[in-house]
Amino acid sequence: MSYGNHVPNQSKRCHAVLPTAGTGSRLGGELPKQFQQLAGKPMLAYALNAFAQAPQIESIWVGVSPGFIDHPILKEFSNLDKPVHFLPTGGPTRQETVRNTLAVLMSSGIGADDWVLVHDAARPGVTPTLIDRLIQAVQNSSSGGLLAIPLADTLKQADLNSVVAGNLPHSVKTIPRDHLWQAQTPQMFGLKKLHTALEEAIRQESDVTDEASAMELAGEKPLLIEGATRNFKVTHPADWELMQLLLG
Repeated sequence: MSYGNHVPNQSKRCHAVLPTAGTGSRLGGELPKQFQQLAGKPMLAYALNAFAQAPQIESIWVGVSPGFIDHPILKEFSNLDKPVHFLPTGGPTRQETVRNTLAVLMSSGIGADDWVLVHDAARPGVTPTLIDRLIQAVQNSSSGGLLAIPLADTLKQADLNSVVAGNLPHSVKTIPRDHLWQAQTPQMFGLKKLHTALEEAIRQESDVTDEASAMELAGEKPLLIEGATRNFKVTHPADWELMQLLLG
């Protein structure tokens, strides 16, 4: 299968990577949540459109479950202005899906130092403006970076014993929110650097929940670029309803 003839050059180019191999079981439905209809479109379409409209994004790569690669719904995303490559690179975990997809990018001839912007398909509120904000802030750095939101709410630590026992949790401690940020996506790193960091995190069986945590494990200090409230992750039915209102 051919994914295009990408010839590396001196300048660092930007490519979007969307891992979409998850099942979205908490929302239910016949299709994984990223392919379910949200305000008239498959949820994935919103993120794809945002990256297609971002001038600095050269190509878009979507990692799906191998068993889903021939699903007819994927043909609905063939009319974008940027090349979109659907790859059967889905793995049992998010980090394995991203690692596998990055490996295809490198084997296709994309430069090892090019930037990749990894984004959750379950964040349909992303916009070309947010993508551009991240690129502008990170492109001259060596550490990469991510969109994130400074925490505004008071954080409480629950009594673990009451939770384990199945009772309503008790608050045992208030956690200072100074210097705490809520991570979003896209998260932007050098292609080879991120692939190596994920390989090592997977080898160590480390608990990395996003690309930034893998880079932190490798000793990097990613930049935090302020994102937007609308770029929240759709996980629960209430999130779906709120995003439906926002996009509709």
